Amino acid sequence: MEMLKNERDENEMVNPNWIKLPGLVDVHVHLRVPGGEHKEDFRSGTAAALVGGITQVMAMPNTNPPLTDLDTWRHYQEQAEWEGLCPVYLYCGATMASLEQLTMLGRIAKALKIYLDPTYGQLKVDNEEDLLHIAQAWPRDKVLSLHAEGDNIRMGIRVSEKLERPVHFCHVSRKDEIEWIATAKRDGLPVTCEVTPHHLFLTQADAQRLGPLGDMRPRLAEQRDVEGLWDRIGSTIDIVATDHAPHTLSEKSAAQNPPPGVPGLESALPLMLTAVAEGRLSMARLKALMYDNPRRIFNLPEQADTWVEVDPEESYTFPDHPLYTKCGWSPYDGMQMQGRIKRVVLDGKEVVKNGIIQ
Repeated sequence: MEMLKNERDENEMVNPNWIKLPGLVDVHVHLRVPGGEHKEDFRSGTAAALVGGITQVMAMPNTNPPLTDLDTWRHYQEQAEWEGLCPVYLYCGATMASLEQLTMLGRIAKALKIYLDPTYGQLKVDNEEDLLHIAQAWPRDKVLSLHAEGDNIRMGIRVSEKLERPVHFCHVSRKDEIEWIATAKRDGLPVTCEVTPHHLFLTQADAQRLGPLGDMRPRLAEQRDVEGLWDRIGSTIDIVATDHAPHTLSEKSAAQNPPPGVPGLESALPLMLTAVAEGRLSMARLKALMYDNPRRIFNLPEQADTWVEVDPEESYTFPDHPLYTKCGWSPYDGMQMQGRIKRVVLDGKEVVKNGIIQ
């Protein structure tokens, strides 16, 4: 890993123990625009991303209204470009009812998200036949991402095999699921997958401890599932993505039906740096999971003069800075971490220093 050399001002001391990473990529965030701006918006969400060492994000389409038609998608993509503090790329969504829009959306959106399991809004696809129709309408050279749990992962694998097209699985959370994907890869199918930090670091026991603050989809799993994911972190797993899904504390504490989801943009890199410090993966593998693979799979542009500086030796209690996510809380509050983000440079300008937006 490249060490810092001469990027600092002449009068600033260079710490030879700091490590320089490229600006990282998060291909799975919910920025709540449109319809949920009280939870997050493009400005607050990208501020949280930058503080977490993430300089490009891809935002989900299950908004209100959903991003399933060209005019709506284009309007909010333009809004993201002038409100966001770093690049934001919006997924489009699709159901059979919006199938005719996919040809136009496929020319400009970088990725399509299909929900095979319950989601908020009207984006659930109920059966394999509909999934096949939608997948056939989407360009083969662009990513088709699936929210699929349990047997729906097998459905997605079958569609990849039938159509001989790439399929990407979001937030894989169970040992059985990652083993099915590993088998598909061994069989030569063009499938890729991501896992979230919360499925790597939290279990059902944490869900009980956290109460509604530990409720998410997919739900937290058993210890055997967490171990199954870590067993595949160096091989089958392609990407670590946050599934940043903020809700306000008042919403999470609602007596009935609190919404699932947790914020994760500011904690993902610190958690993975902690895993490096513990010997669970290498710094090179961290870079592959959070930069090389997501940029390659989703065909995202390189960012010139953009990097993150971290002190891998520094230990601290998270969070070590005011949280920038609008929801203002984290399931990792009070957790000991090792590997502190010291500085973020975007397009040649210092945008974060010691956890504070500049």
